[in-house]
Amino acid sequence: MGTTRQRGRTAARRVRHVVDTKAEAVAELMLDVAQCFFRIRAVGQKTGLITSWGGGAFGFMRSLVRLGPLTVPQIAQMRPTSRQRMQRLADELAAEGLVELVDNPKHRRSKLVQLTPKGGTRYRELNARFLAIAATLGAGLSETDVCKATETVRRLSDEIKGRPERLS
Repeated sequence: MGTTRQRGRTAARRVRHVVDTKAEAVAELMLDVAQCFFRIRAVGQKTGLITSWGGGAFGFMRSLVRLGPLTVPQIAQMRPTSRQRMQRLADELAAEGLVELVDNPKHRRSKLVQLTPKGGTRYRELNARFLAIAATLGAGLSETDVCKATETVRRLSDEIKGRPERLS
């Protein structure tokens, strides 16, 4: 047996090792999620889920389906993007007749964006295509595995979202 000091140093090294391996595991997860995102984006571009002007249209419309009419600032706040980018997307979707800007009873100047019937139809078509692709993936994974992975990625995303711009 070593001295108390030696046992303390050994314990500290074990703690540092656990922290370092967890940090490495989290870093690996973050890099794998990023790589997966780029592969998903490539499939989305090939299948038409992502348009030439970006993939935000499907997600934008999905937010409106799930949450109802929203203001452009509300939509931007939900995503890591600018209000100006979401305004441009809203304008492009409106030009295609997929969304419309309507009066907001809670705010005179900030209009609500809502799906048009054409937008609802387009969203359902895109969602069906998306689900058909998703059904072909993850053959070796159980639903429990997928749900656990989803929970882990969401928790990590929420933690990152809660941090200031510069991580120290």
